[in-house]
Amino acid sequence: MDTRQAALMAGGMARRGLALKLGLPAGVLFLVMLLAISVMGGMAGSSQAAISACGDAGQPDAEYEHGTGKGEEGNSGLRTKQIRNALVIDEEARKAGLSGRATLIGLMTALQESTLLNLDHGADDSVGLFQQRPSTGWGTRKQIMNVHYAARMFFLGDKDGSPEGLADKNWEKMDLGDAAQAVQRSAYPTLYAGQESEARKIAEEAKIDLDRAGDPSKNPGTGNSTGGESLDEAGPDRCDEDSDKKTKPGDPFHDGNSDWPAAVKNPRSTRDAIAWARREAESGSTEWYRKCLAFTAIAYGWNASGVNYAIDHYWVMPSSMRHNKDRTPPVGALMYWRTTGRAGHVAIYVGNGEIASNDIREPGVISIVPATEIESKWGAVYEGWAPPYFPKGA
Repeated sequence: MDTRQAALMAGGMARRGLALKLGLPAGVLFLVMLLAISVMGGMAGSSQAAISACGDAGQPDAEYEHGTGKGEEGNSGLRTKQIRNALVIDEEARKAGLSGRATLIGLMTALQESTLLNLDHGADDSVGLFQQRPSTGWGTRKQIMNVHYAARMFFLGDKDGSPEGLADKNWEKMDLGDAAQAVQRSAYPTLYAGQESEARKIAEEAKIDLDRAGDPSKNPGTGNSTGGESLDEAGPDRCDEDSDKKTKPGDPFHDGNSDWPAAVKNPRSTRDAIAWARREAESGSTEWYRKCLAFTAIAYGWNASGVNYAIDHYWVMPSSMRHNKDRTPPVGALMYWRTTGRAGHVAIYVGNGEIASNDIREPGVISIVPATEIESKWGAVYEGWAPPYFPKGA
C-alpha cells in the first residue's frame, strides 16, 4: 500500500520530468519562468481563483490530466471505469446507512490508493480499489478484487472488528483526509486530503449526492448527515416544508436568533468584530487575497485560526454548533461554502442577508455584499453556519 502511494507521488513528478533532464542551467531558467508566471497569476487573479485557497498553505490538491483519448485505454475509457467504481462506493455507503460525506471519503481514499481503478497488483500483496491486503485481514485476494466487497470493508470493516472500517472510527468529527488515514494507516497520511477536488468532480459527473444524510436506522450511531449531527438531533424543523425552502440555493438569507454556546470565547466581542470588519471594508485594503479564514479569525481578535482551510474549520466545530444548510444565521455567525477548490470559503454574517467577504468584488478587498453572491458569482455550495468558535485559535 505504501509503495503504491509512493509510486503515485512519483507519477505526478514524472509529468515534470523533462525539466530535470535539461540540466542545471535549463532547470534554473525553468524555475525563473515558474516564478514569473506565479507573480503574473497573482496580479491577475480572478474571482474564481480567489476562492481556491482561503486559508493557510497546506497540502495541495492532486493534479489530474483530463484528456480526450478514446477507447478503453484512453482517458475517456479510464474515466468510465472510475465513474463505475465511484457508483459502487456510493451504493455501499448507502447500504451501510452512511452519509454522502462518507462516500466522499471513500472516493478520496480510492483515488489516492489506486486512482479509483480496481488494480490486480500493488505493494506486497495489496490489490483492489483501496489496496487492501489479504495478509492483514481484509479478505482473500478474490474477495478484495470484488469492488462491492472492498468498498463494504472500507466502510464497515470485518465483523470481528479487525480490521476496522470507517464506521468504527470517530470519522464524523475528523477532517476528510484524517478520516481516510484512520482506516488506511498509510505512511503518507497527508496525501488523501489532496484528492478532494477530483473526488467531488467525479461525484458530480456520476450524479452522486455528497450532501445526502445518512440513515441511522441502518447503522445506528454512524448515519450522520455531514459530520456528526444525526437526524434526531437536527430538530423537527429540519424535516418540514420550511426546511426545504430554507435550503434551496439562491434563496435569501435572513437574520436568526441564537446565543453563542458557553465555549465560544473570543478576544473581541461579536459587535466589535462586525464593526472591525465594516471598517476594513471601508478602508479599501487589498491585503486579504485568498485569506478568508484568516480574516474571520482576526476580526474576532485572534492572530490565526489554527486550521489550514476554511471548509475544514467548519468540520472541527462540535456537531452541536454546525447548522447545516440553515439560511437563518444570527448576526456575527461564520458562514461556510464548498467551492471547486480544496479550501472552500468562509465569511462573517453582518445581518440583513449580508456578509463581510474578501475577493467577491475585488481581489484582496473586503466587501459587504448579499450572502447569495457566493453562490451566484462563484457557483459555491452553501454548507451552513456556525458560531464564531476558534477551537484552535492562536
